[in-house]
Amino acid sequence: MNESSTRVYPSTSRAWGMVILLTIAYIFSFVDRYVLGLLIEPIKADLELSDFQIGLLLGPAFAIFYATIGLPLGWLADKKRRTWIVAAGIALWSAATVASGMAKNFGHMFLARMSIGVGEATLSPCTMSMISDSFPKHRRARPIAFYTMALSLGSGIAGLISAGVLKWAKTVDEIVLPVFGTVEPWQFTFIVVGLPGLLLAVIIFFIKEPPRQPIEKDPNTSDGDNLLDMLKHVTSHWKLFFPFLSMFCYMTIIAYSQGWGASMFSRTWGWETYQYATWNAIALLIAGPVAVNFAGWLSDKWTAEGIKDAPVRIAQIGIVIMIVTGVIFPLVPNPYLAIVVIGFNTLGIASVSAVGVTALLNISPVRMRAQIVAFYYMCISLAGLFIGPPMIAILNDFVFGEMGIRYSMAVLPVLFGLPVVIMYRHIRSSYIESYEYYESIGQE
Repeated sequence: MNESSTRVYPSTSRAWGMVILLTIAYIFSFVDRYVLGLLIEPIKADLELSDFQIGLLLGPAFAIFYATIGLPLGWLADKKRRTWIVAAGIALWSAATVASGMAKNFGHMFLARMSIGVGEATLSPCTMSMISDSFPKHRRARPIAFYTMALSLGSGIAGLISAGVLKWAKTVDEIVLPVFGTVEPWQFTFIVVGLPGLLLAVIIFFIKEPPRQPIEKDPNTSDGDNLLDMLKHVTSHWKLFFPFLSMFCYMTIIAYSQGWGASMFSRTWGWETYQYATWNAIALLIAGPVAVNFAGWLSDKWTAEGIKDAPVRIAQIGIVIMIVTGVIFPLVPNPYLAIVVIGFNTLGIASVSAVGVTALLNISPVRMRAQIVAFYYMCISLAGLFIGPPMIAILNDFVFGEMGIRYSMAVLPVLFGLPVVIMYRHIRSSYIESYEYYESIGQE
């Protein structure tokens, strides 16, 4: 097959312009998602919530629809205009973030968090589908890594916004807004981070998406016309997909468990939330972008050199870094040293997140890529959100106590990380086998 005659990709400038715009959207999504973790203590006080309820808001409330609705949205992204789907999602999650600031009780906040999850579920399946249609295989890791840079950028920006608002709020008697009336600092923070997304939704609605690439005939894969085809494909290749997914589930378990970071620094070292938010944001903004872009560059470089398991190798290195630093940072003797170690932990998290979808696209049939990406996000989100924050809450409430939160956070990385390390040789060999198969049928 002559690839130059059958595949026409958008110009480099147009393709990267789309990636940059979608990355901005992803940053917005992480700001809206992450800000709750920085406001735990004032929200607990005002709404009279327990640690367990906060754990539900940080995890399951968001994950219920963020994970599960991604599957039908992935099918839709394989069939319909993706930019319109993304625009609708941005508008929904932005409005729901503003609504979080108006919550009067646990039920209101739970409903708002679910709505944020529905909106954000639209973004990544559509984005990864459009990136795979805009770049050939050997140039795909860098734009995907650039996009996933939003994880650390969004978290860092959320930290700086929250720190600024909370510190400023100490200098004023009350905050009065048009339409909203008098609001608390934590409510003001939700409103500030939610409103700009509504404008971004309008911009995304009008951008042009790339044409879909031609599909190679694969005798071992069904047509992909419905979700059952995708699920049948994944389950029939479970020895490949489920161990592979465990690597990235581990990454989200650790990343989402760090939503308790502000509370840990407050309870362990007496830090104000704005102190933690500021220093943690600096660590995220320095380490995250460097790690994801280096991981993307290295994955493309190794792939071009013929290293077929390049993204899987990078992910494993990141996991080892996550385990070691994840145990250390809660146990060090002072908060500034903890922030330094968190920076190294962020290097590991960012490296793993940067290469996950790159690796996945290499072992997924073209005709159902968006659906498999949605399945990937469903799995890693369910694992991260249902295990990460609630597990810390359970350990706090039933094992170490609220003031022993540092021990809860130190236990988690080893508990879930060692099984992934043990499975690595199987993950690598099955990945290479699948990679070689799709390479043999000419799939990009």
